[in-house]
Amino acid sequence: MLRRLMSGEVNPRYVWFIASIAALGGLLFGYDWVVIGGAKPFYEAFFHLTTAAQEGWAMSCALVGCLIGAIISGVLSEALGRKRSLQIAAAAFVVSSCGTAFASSFTSFVLWRISGGLAIGLASSLSPMYISEIAPAAIRGKLVCLNELTIVLGLLSAQIMNWLIAKPVAANATPSEILASWNGLYAWRWMFGVTAVPAVLFLIGTFVVPESPRWLALRGRTSEASSILTRIGGPSNAAFILDEIAATPRSQGFVHELHTLLEPKLRRVLFLGIALAVLQQWCGINVIFNYAQEIFTAAGYTLSSMLFNIVVTGITMVIFTFIAIATVEDKGRRVLMLTGCAGLLIIYTVLGYLYNIHSHGLPMLVLVIASIACYAMTLAPITWVILAEIFPGHIRGTAMAIATMSLWAACFVLTYTFPALNRSVGTAHTFWIYAVVCALGFLLIRRWLPETKGKTLEQIEASWR
Repeated sequence: MLRRLMSGEVNPRYVWFIASIAALGGLLFGYDWVVIGGAKPFYEAFFHLTTAAQEGWAMSCALVGCLIGAIISGVLSEALGRKRSLQIAAAAFVVSSCGTAFASSFTSFVLWRISGGLAIGLASSLSPMYISEIAPAAIRGKLVCLNELTIVLGLLSAQIMNWLIAKPVAANATPSEILASWNGLYAWRWMFGVTAVPAVLFLIGTFVVPESPRWLALRGRTSEASSILTRIGGPSNAAFILDEIAATPRSQGFVHELHTLLEPKLRRVLFLGIALAVLQQWCGINVIFNYAQEIFTAAGYTLSSMLFNIVVTGITMVIFTFIAIATVEDKGRRVLMLTGCAGLLIIYTVLGYLYNIHSHGLPMLVLVIASIACYAMTLAPITWVILAEIFPGHIRGTAMAIATMSLWAACFVLTYTFPALNRSVGTAHTFWIYAVVCALGFLLIRRWLPETKGKTLEQIEASWR
């Protein structure tokens, strides 16, 4: 009966249209997040960055904005609604991309990167949460994974851009030679500026999608919520969901929600959300994208071939994210998360060994691609699915903000510490450290994570109570 209500009457075109608009935030998130890695040799030469501290700050400063965006996403989404908050995120993407492209000093570059990070922090929290509240239970996992698909498409677009920009530059070019080239002076700015185009499309799209029906219902706007739910899944679906929502607590403001999250009965779900968010970052995959130059160079690749390999990894992410979309409702969230941790544990152990014996070439590339494939079909998309669905409705915005803030804080630590960690203990031991993190994540998931596939958000909420 539930499956019929949740999927049999679904208006598929309308549901996928709404999810696709919301997922444009993921496209911008992915592109803006990765393009910095390809622009690194060029902006470092332009701004004369020479120390590890300067390099680390340039790469990680956007994470400060991500943290701010994640923190305020809870307040904004509960006070203004999911839709208006997405509009603010889209506008921030438009402004920050243009500002970064025209930055004339390292200080202004950093400030605009932080503002772009703010947009990422907002979108990373709001997009999957909005999609989960719109989506019928039977396809919620697929639709939230769509957000991850747009992230990796943005990532791939950035990698292709990075490759094309750096291709004319000699592999052994010095900073002065890079600065003397057109690419070193102007092309890297276009790498950031083009983000404004999809950002404008995202902003326009947010004006045509509906508000979250669950946000409306929890604020007593039942008729508006019913109209949206009816269009999504028919009148029986709308009545079923509204009856479930009526039995759940109402939102009572950010401060009250924060206090509620610390109550013993919800402390477990908050801890679980934070732990999964941190795990998704500390499993180590993001350093491959952010510091791809160092990793592939250590494996014996030159600059131009390294950038081509980055494009290959991006294609891998896209392909295996499709596999996640195809399996998330069948295999379930728990099995995929356990598979991801176990797979990365094995791959990192072998990869660290090969770095330790100074292996070069194809074996290294194969293992790196295998780790990315494993991550793309498990921890990368499924973490967002779980975070978007495990928190109770009346505190979902606040809880999602805390979990996303934890994710970006973990990402900041990972990104900022990798250069120093890599230089002090070496690449091999660094990957072994990430292997230990994956082992701990496996134990955590096996002990604490319940299966949520096929359940409505309200049924998941009732299980915690």
